[in-house]
Amino acid sequence: MQQQIEEILSKVTYPGFSKSIIEFDFLTNIKIEEKKIVISLDIPSASAEIAKQLTEEITKRLSKLGLDIMVNIGQPKMPRQTSSDGKNVLPNIQNFVMVSSGKGGVGKSTTTVNLALALAQQGKRVGLLDADIYGPNIPRMMGIADVQPVFLGKTIKPIPAHGIKVMSIGSLVERGASLIWKGAMVTQAIEQMLEDIEWGELDVLLFDMPPGTGDAQLALAQSLPVTAGVCVTTPQKVSLDDTIRSMDMFTQLHIPIAGVVENMSGFICPTCNTEHDIFGKGTTQPLIDAYQTQLLGEVPIEPAIREGGDNGQPITVIAPNCETAKRYQAISTKLWDYLQEVNEGEGVDNSSIQPTIF
Repeated sequence: MQQQIEEILSKVTYPGFSKSIIEFDFLTNIKIEEKKIVISLDIPSASAEIAKQLTEEITKRLSKLGLDIMVNIGQPKMPRQTSSDGKNVLPNIQNFVMVSSGKGGVGKSTTTVNLALALAQQGKRVGLLDADIYGPNIPRMMGIADVQPVFLGKTIKPIPAHGIKVMSIGSLVERGASLIWKGAMVTQAIEQMLEDIEWGELDVLLFDMPPGTGDAQLALAQSLPVTAGVCVTTPQKVSLDDTIRSMDMFTQLHIPIAGVVENMSGFICPTCNTEHDIFGKGTTQPLIDAYQTQLLGEVPIEPAIREGGDNGQPITVIAPNCETAKRYQAISTKLWDYLQEVNEGEGVDNSSIQPTIF
């Protein structure tokens, strides 16, 4: 009877292909009992629909033998649903990190720059894309405001700065020009910056996003399987109110939240080197708990941060041993560890959490 069963199964084609499950060698076992036949398969697809189709067809074809049919199908684990739904226009880059904030002025660009540099100092191949269409500050902060990108035919070579690869819309348009663009133009600009820049192979590409939850975020999320999102906020409740929207955006786009950076959390006096909580501190914890994520770190106000950003010499470059630089290093370590957890399918999947707004 086993030969008869194999002959029947040789007519069961694998969905979407012309070959049978026998030709693909997906059949692992046939067990014939007194009143039952047990068919075991191992297939490469995690799709429940494909498993259902195979079960139904096998059962239908074998039912003429007059025995009960049981079909066991082994499948790989269903991959995490990502923002891009499988699309990836930059396959040579291992990780994509979207740094976002609910409102402007919270230090998002400063955070992105110093995280990128801290990762590079830890031996990672890092790229930084300034996707803040309306307020591109990365060229000044990275000291490349007067550097013109090199065009390689139809593609663009990113600008090297402090050991990382950088590109910004601010480097592609006239300095100081206002970009009065509608949504479709923003989407097209993001897509072109992704596809036209020769990033090469990178361990991680960080995106400095515009504030809020608009067209740039959606365009990026639909073009790439974003590995994780980072939210930047300040301790004030008015900032936290907007941060909730940013974190909700990540959940709706199925982007795991790596954590929250609480910026301007305390002030380090340049004279006495003591820290004072002038704007509050630790106020992000309820938000972190609601989204089951983590506090990546608290970054204080320090005059050297502003000076370094204005001069194109970020604090992690000019003062790697100062307290703030050490905190950026610790944040980047936590971020990298989280990226590895996501890639390995471990850790909390907070991309589908529906928290109670507090």
